[in-house]
Amino acid sequence: MKPSLHPDEARRLAILRSFEILDTDPEEPFDDVVKLASALCGTPVSLISLVDEDRQWFKARYGLDIDSTPREHSICAHAILQDEDDFLEVPDATQDPRTADNPLVMGDEHLRFYAGVVLRSKEGAPVGSLCVIDRKPNNLTPLQRDALRVLAAQVIAQMELKRALSQAELMRHEVDHRVKNSLQSVSALTRMQARSASNEETRLALLQVGRRIETVAALHEQLYRADQAETISLASFGPAVCRLIGQSAPPNITLSADWPAADLDPSVAAALGVILNEFASNAIKHAFPDGQAGTISCRVDPPVEGRCKLTLADNGVGLPEGVTAKQGLGMQVIEASARQLGGTFALASGPDGTRITLDFPLQVAETAPGA
Repeated sequence: MKPSLHPDEARRLAILRSFEILDTDPEEPFDDVVKLASALCGTPVSLISLVDEDRQWFKARYGLDIDSTPREHSICAHAILQDEDDFLEVPDATQDPRTADNPLVMGDEHLRFYAGVVLRSKEGAPVGSLCVIDRKPNNLTPLQRDALRVLAAQVIAQMELKRALSQAELMRHEVDHRVKNSLQSVSALTRMQARSASNEETRLALLQVGRRIETVAALHEQLYRADQAETISLASFGPAVCRLIGQSAPPNITLSADWPAADLDPSVAAALGVILNEFASNAIKHAFPDGQAGTISCRVDPPVEGRCKLTLADNGVGLPEGVTAKQGLGMQVIEASARQLGGTFALASGPDGTRITLDFPLQVAETAPGA
């Protein structure tokens, strides 16, 4: 008997395809399930069968060489029509009107016994089944039926987890796109306002804001490119931020930097980007008056036991006498970022320039000091 279509077939197919599992490569967790199902139920064949529009496709199979059959030959297509128990057991397929004329029963496969648990999505849609098959009539024990149900629950849980991760990744890409566009718009608006500002102090302030926005944009680009946004390459991120700062630095100021190979937690990279930008912005604005030539340098020592030392320095005029770091917004931002990292922060300033040293971890602890 040819299986009927599910009453809500269009929705069922849409949900099946939302798992993005059809025609994917074998995966060990699913392969282990079918091996265990056959062992527990004493059957030579076990399948994770997904009922597509015109076929049943096997995500995992044990004891069977083919990876799909036409849907009209699928006993699992009958199983997904179960409304109450989500379990279909056919002790002898030659005696059941739904399966007696099935080519898999009548032909060389000699399929005789079938037991399957419906794989039902969280939306309630039956997408396939975990089934065991024998070539002789059979019956499962109550314990075997319970075991098959438990294994089926693990299969659909694994599928749901993979779908959730895929949807989260898709959402992250959409957010990345929107953030990138927003940063570009705000940066362009800031540059326009700076060009039209009649007051020099306002123009400089807008340019500084613009640099900060562009630094955030550079960080975002590095986050976007990082593999699954798990780590940021310091050797890639650091030069990107320096190039950005250098584009807005006047010709009398040179930037130099030394970046080791190290992989950072994204939040560590974010804080370092802020610290570097704030230090350079302050130095460009205050350390080299009247076009005085100078250098802003950044050095990060190679990591030791999961920590690095950052040294930021300029060879400018230093902080004015009586002025402390607490009185400057930029230095307050730097100190706050250092606390966020859980690192140690030190500032020294004199007639030979200003220097900041920061010892920081490559990975941020769950509860960093000062958090």
